[in-house]
Amino acid sequence: MEAEATDIRSSLVEPSILELAHNKPLITIPPRYVRPEMDHPLIRTDDSSAQQLPVIDMHKLLSGDDSELEKLDRACKEWGFCQLMNHGVSSSLVEKVKAEIQDFFNLPIDEKKKFWQQPGDIEGFGQLFITSEEQKLDWGYGFTLTTFPTHLRKPHLFPKLPLPFRDDLEVYLTELKNLALKILDQMAKALRMDPNDMKELFENGMQLLRMNYYPPCPQPEQVVGHNSHCDAAALTVLLQVNEMDGLQIKKDGKWVAVKPLPDAFVVNIGDALEIFTNGTYRSIEHRATVNSVKERLSFATFYNPKLDGELGPAPSLITPKTPALFKKINVVDYFKRFFSTELRGKSFIDFLKIQDQGT
Repeated sequence: MEAEATDIRSSLVEPSILELAHNKPLITIPPRYVRPEMDHPLIRTDDSSAQQLPVIDMHKLLSGDDSELEKLDRACKEWGFCQLMNHGVSSSLVEKVKAEIQDFFNLPIDEKKKFWQQPGDIEGFGQLFITSEEQKLDWGYGFTLTTFPTHLRKPHLFPKLPLPFRDDLEVYLTELKNLALKILDQMAKALRMDPNDMKELFENGMQLLRMNYYPPCPQPEQVVGHNSHCDAAALTVLLQVNEMDGLQIKKDGKWVAVKPLPDAFVVNIGDALEIFTNGTYRSIEHRATVNSVKERLSFATFYNPKLDGELGPAPSLITPKTPALFKKINVVDYFKRFFSTELRGKSFIDFLKIQDQGT
């Protein structure tokens, strides 16, 4: 039986002050957005001494360059993030999609209401992971869609997107799905695992998109654009839409600001891939910060296991010397739990860890 998207995702729907005030910058911060407990270092992307993400050349990977494959393997083990260049997605397509995303967020409020998130769902305009009415809110909102398999698309959302945005997005998302599968194939090579393990779980995987909008904030040190978290997906491919930075990753206990390279994607490992690789590749905590000058926009595509699959360590990676570190779980149950949980750093998959290898 094919799982339905509505079976696995839910969030409380909260009136978004930020969305309603999209074209009217707020002077004061509503109390529910203030996070005095957060660690808010200043963003310094111009610091030449700062640690830089590994840069991976996709063309070299596909050409069989062993040294580039080793770089990818090391990046996945040590960083969980990389910047991907020469990825094969047309720059003209990327630029069109970026401009159309900006236009989409600038639609009149009455037009955007047609795409607002509905109770019990996460798709459309809104915020995610709201589990209580007392919960602190992120200084931002976004637009979420399930895109592949196509039978999971909501008829009131994707088919109703304005043209030519819808058509360009269709092409872009197909390119990103194919790119994700190529990256996963290269990871299988680096791990020396049975490629059929990867193919079985991910070939017909679920793809989601999330377009993020972070308005300027009068006191950016008091808020967070997107709370610290790890992605549930296998892979996330992030496109920086405008020139404002804000992504930070937690490396060796410290927050590192990411400066996206021109014509590159930022790619990161999600929890599903950490489980599948039995902890060899690890998801990394990250967050989005905001500034007082200008809005920031980004576009993430998440590639996930197939919904009717079972998520667990790949069979070819399990040996007497490397026993399974995670329990198996139905993919639908995995996502149900993720989307009903408040984001809190790197803690979500703890419930799947096998604590005692002797039991």
